[in-house]
Amino acid sequence: MFGDAKPTLSPFTERFPNSGEAAGASRGARGTPRARSTNAYNLVTFCLLSLDIGTERYTFTFTIRDCPVSFINVVSWGREEYVRGLSNSFRIGDCVVIENPLVQAKDIEKEERFSPSTSSCYKLLVSENFSMVRLCNDLDLESRLLSLLHLPVKDPQDYYSLGDIVHNGQSLNGNIINILASVRSVGEQKYFTTADRRKGQRCEVKLFDETVPSFLLRCWDNESIQLAQTWIPRETVLFIADVRVNYDGFRNTMAATVISKTIITTNPDTKEANLLFNFAKECAENGEDDPEQRNESINLQSIVDVFTVQQLKNKVMDNVGKAEPMYGIIFAYITMFNIDSDSSKIIKSKCGRCRFLIDVGSNACTNPSCSSDTLNPSSIITSFDFWLDVSDHTGTLQSCNLSGNTAEKTLGYTTDEFCSLTEEQRTSLKWKFLLERCKIYLKLLASSSARNGVRTSLLSCKVADPEEASQTLSTLAIF
Repeated sequence: MFGDAKPTLSPFTERFPNSGEAAGASRGARGTPRARSTNAYNLVTFCLLSLDIGTERYTFTFTIRDCPVSFINVVSWGREEYVRGLSNSFRIGDCVVIENPLVQAKDIEKEERFSPSTSSCYKLLVSENFSMVRLCNDLDLESRLLSLLHLPVKDPQDYYSLGDIVHNGQSLNGNIINILASVRSVGEQKYFTTADRRKGQRCEVKLFDETVPSFLLRCWDNESIQLAQTWIPRETVLFIADVRVNYDGFRNTMAATVISKTIITTNPDTKEANLLFNFAKECAENGEDDPEQRNESINLQSIVDVFTVQQLKNKVMDNVGKAEPMYGIIFAYITMFNIDSDSSKIIKSKCGRCRFLIDVGSNACTNPSCSSDTLNPSSIITSFDFWLDVSDHTGTLQSCNLSGNTAEKTLGYTTDEFCSLTEEQRTSLKWKFLLERCKIYLKLLASSSARNGVRTSLLSCKVADPEEASQTLSTLAIF
């Protein structure tokens, strides 16, 4: 659960703890430093201090909770073997008993700078020689305490919508705030090595709500990454307390990062979270695999502005940081249209439950948290989903997505019918569009995960009427 501590030559090395929800502790009789803790669900921090020559000490921090209003931070010091063993002995959401901790007043200004803000004026110190932390074996107590995992540690109405964050933009840069959002997708854990040869990991989670279709949440520590792997897209709502938001200049968008203060409540039991859960569920039931692409409900007659490729690119640059999609029409040539390649590159199969891709070989969902193992054909959603390039005299739009019903209408085939075509028939179909001038309705949306920072989707694509194309293009400026 908790990230590994690794000794370095630096006199002080802190590894960002993880986020989660905490469990609580209570004092023993007569002030005895004996504590019973509950659902551990929070950041874990590892630090290495060089106290004396040849002596190294490791520390590990987590947060516990035993009632709706009380939670406290726990700090453990000791040898590397002890701290590593302790950190591996429980996970976020486990119920634990802490015996013989030292109760100590906390320095709020100093300690809550890097640790979760708690309701207690104290902290618990767990020592290697005098204290013990073990899993709770009382099933009745555990059942009562586990309900606390769904109660946010902050006021459930004190949060920013994703639209508020995007709208405020750089004015929120560097701020620590609360967010309520639903999970759209969870990326894989990826490993990297820095220039100074330190190893690290990261995971990118996409969030959404009623105001914004996609918002990036970054996880850098092992514990929050492992927690994220349990989230089911469109079935998980998160209340994220004390998360940092920054303006990402490289991707031209706002993004959030889990830090050592962050506590994440999964599927919070609040009115606001229930409303958002119903919204996410409705999106899934309506077949909206990707909330960034709600193309089929768009009235094409409402799109009247015609652009050149370069004009569209300029317009996108003028709208950087805005959540609203752009729409337009271009008369352009399809310059990359590889529909005669492997069918797996044209047609995607997704799990009907979590919308993750299906592994073709094993016929299993690729989401490790999905309960669907080997799937029946009726549990698999199959649809067109591929990329093409369009060009005119001013430039090229690369990696434009053509998917779903829009692709079926463009090609004139369902996925089953397309799969039955011979190679010669697919090639013939390809040349009906390739290097032909088409009238294309487009939707463009700023997206940190897309090439060049923008996601381009085709809403309609038909071979253009030559007279209409000539008359329209004659009225457009070249740039």
